[in-house]
Parts: sequence; structure tokens; C-alpha cells
Amino acid sequence: MDDNFEFMVLVNHEEQHSLWPTFKDIPPGWRQVGPVGTKQECLDYVEKAWPDITPLSVRMRMHATRNKGASTEN
Repeated sequence: MDDNFEFMVLVNHEEQHSLWPTFKDIPPGWRQVGPVGTKQECLDYVEKAWPDITPLSVRMRMHATRNKGASTEN
């Protein structure tokens, strides 16, 4: 895609981020977050805002498993 397009940053229910051209409708299940701007501006935002690319549901399962293991050790 042409780097001269204006982009926005989208996020879904799993907290996964995506760059999306502003001339396209936002797809179902996604919402806009962060800046609207150049591809690089949006990539810079995503790099800071999304340090752990593990989907939210997986992070929650991992957290629940750790907590369950901790409670059975006591």
C-alpha cells in the first residue's frame, strides 16, 4: 500500500492493533485508537501501545492458570 496514504490505528476485542487506511470503512469488530497520520506515525504508536502481541484471551488464560497454580500451592 502506498506510504503516502493517511492511516489510522485500529484495535479489536483481543487488543490486537492494525494500521488501516482512512479512506476505507472500519471493519466490524475493530475500533479506532491512537493517531491518524502517516504510516510511520501510526507504526510508532503501535510499537509503544502494543508491547505484548499475545492476544488478550491468551493472556487472561495464562494469568488464570498462574493464579490457580499459586492458590493450590498454599
